[in-house]
Amino acid sequence: MHALSFFEFLARDFHIPTHVSYAWLVMVFLIVCAYLATRHIDVFPSKFQNFMEVVIGGIDNLVNDTMGHEGRKFFPLIATITLFILISNLLGLVPGFESPTANLNTNLSMALVVFVLTHIIGVKVHGAKYIKQFLGPVWWLSWLILPIEIISHLVRPVSLTVRLFGNIEGGHIVVAVLFLLAPWFIPLPILGLKIFISVIQTLVFMLLSMMYIVGAMEEAH
Repeated sequence: MHALSFFEFLARDFHIPTHVSYAWLVMVFLIVCAYLATRHIDVFPSKFQNFMEVVIGGIDNLVNDTMGHEGRKFFPLIATITLFILISNLLGLVPGFESPTANLNTNLSMALVVFVLTHIIGVKVHGAKYIKQFLGPVWWLSWLILPIEIISHLVRPVSLTVRLFGNIEGGHIVVAVLFLLAPWFIPLPILGLKIFISVIQTLVFMLLSMMYIVGAMEEAH
């Protein structure tokens, strides 16, 4: 049974949605990569270990530059989300496979994790004073600022979800149409653009997630 029929088998007989199966595939891939990169850690690393060190080091530097010294504690979450989204985005470029991130449910699950964690951190850092971030700088305008702030926070997971979904799914549709119209001339430049979009959307989700968490830790102004 080849890979594609296996995913169809899961969806048909076990009622496991296709995007869930592909998400599991991405998770297994990342687990295997982590194992291969860490099973023999040497002073003189292998090519694969060196590649993974560069990737993880780059994410670590970006987290520290964006979130400051407090960012290290959130590195496991940010790095996991970043790698999962990137591999999921690129998986859709493999003929016959689908991107888990081309499904709203996958993106919403990650966005909700960030959303819930943001407010947990806000309450943990500030306690009851965290409510001040929703009231604005002028007390007599708090009745107006409070609903606006609540709506803006509720929109965050929706924005993260729809932005990633729209760019990835839209890119797949464009690539598929161009393959049908001009299969021998257009695909390579478009595939290059699709890879670029996949990387950019990964960075956007990553950076916004870090900014939301940092914002929750800051003092209200």
